[in-house]
Amino acid sequence: MKNTSGLLSNFVRAVVCVVILLLGPCSVRAQLLNFSKQDLLDYTAQAPFDRFTDGRPKVSNDLLERARELSSEEVWAVLEQRGFHNQYADGFQILHPGKPMVGRAFTLQFMPLRPDIDEIAKNKAKDRGISRLTNQTAIDMLQPGDVLVVDIFGKKVNGTIVGDNLFYYVMKATNSGGLVVDGSIRDLNGISEIEMPAYFRSVDPTPIGKVMLTGINVPVRIGGVTVMPGDLVVGDREGIYFVPPQLVREVLDRADEIHIHDEWTKKKFDEGKYKSSEIYSTPSDPK
Repeated sequence: MKNTSGLLSNFVRAVVCVVILLLGPCSVRAQLLNFSKQDLLDYTAQAPFDRFTDGRPKVSNDLLERARELSSEEVWAVLEQRGFHNQYADGFQILHPGKPMVGRAFTLQFMPLRPDIDEIAKNKAKDRGISRLTNQTAIDMLQPGDVLVVDIFGKKVNGTIVGDNLFYYVMKATNSGGLVVDGSIRDLNGISEIEMPAYFRSVDPTPIGKVMLTGINVPVRIGGVTVMPGDLVVGDREGIYFVPPQLVREVLDRADEIHIHDEWTKKKFDEGKYKSSEIYSTPSDPK
């Protein structure tokens, strides 16, 4: 019984660490519930980019622009070769399917509400001058170029991370970066008029509730993908890829090669002299 109480106490303290992410380091190493700046540096050490103040990798703006031309197949080619087999998520409802989504992952994690833990977290938050710990705590931290990536465990009723007003705020704060939520949204009529890409599981009229915020910029699960803060998020009509920062340049350079090959292939088909098997998919020019 004593060991069980100790484990529960440690878990409670880990959840409460999220409350003070903005105010200082946590005295308990909470693993997935809290990543310090040093944790982010350690777990993304291969990222060759500048960093945000919290340690999150900052893929450069010029590479974000280049990534707007990527297709899922082009991203897959490099990730599969490099052994990253679980970086793709689909099955979402897609707002503005013709508008590509590109940005840096800003991750947010929720868990089902547990009253005893939630009460302790609220009290400790008040002790530190935070009156409420909600989805807006994280939304107010967003930066230009971010994509808000939310793991709210696929929740539909009371799993609505934003309505049209907060969606509009996210659009302004991120410069139309985007939203990915393994959960739901509300006010779809209003949201559909806002020119920012979004991927969501469902729509529901209820406000967010019966959940507790347990992680800001921590590893999260979206479908079958482990998403890290700072991953390059690339969304198209098919689904979403989450590209580790250290592979971004390689993906983009490989995509340029694929574009050249595809143009060459179509040019050869236009000539009307070759069978498809003579041209595609091996890039050889018959004499």
